[in-house]
Amino acid sequence: MLKKLILIAAATAAFAGCTTLRAKDPTAEPAVAAAAEKLRVAMIDPTPAALNALVADDLSYGHSGGKVDTKASFISDLMDGKSDFVNITITEQIINVIDNVAIVRHTLTADTNDSGKPGKVSIKILGVWQKQGDNWKLLARQAVRPPQ
Repeated sequence: MLKKLILIAAATAAFAGCTTLRAKDPTAEPAVAAAAEKLRVAMIDPTPAALNALVADDLSYGHSGGKVDTKASFISDLMDGKSDFVNITITEQIINVIDNVAIVRHTLTADTNDSGKPGKVSIKILGVWQKQGDNWKLLARQAVRPPQ
């Protein structure tokens, strides 16, 4: 009987140590959505201050054409007009928050004027946001063109 009680106690302790129940932060998803919206607006009307506040220092920003930007090149291209968004529409957005990381997927449709050349784009985006201090910042982003 003592062996049985010890076994049950050990199993209970092991199970309790392997599972952690976390209360989901009800403010996280709306905060991430707000940060993503601020980034959408900042990409249309960019300022260094707005972009710096929303983008992590270690940003890895992948374009659908294969180019990968750092924070510096991402901001520079927006400020110089190499990447110029006339408007951006976000649809089908899904946000999943895990601790201090958020995975954001959506479809981005935009009119562009990159380096003075008008264009249109419709791409699928995967964004990884990280809570840094009190702010959510874009840490990684990858765009892909949907299959034709």
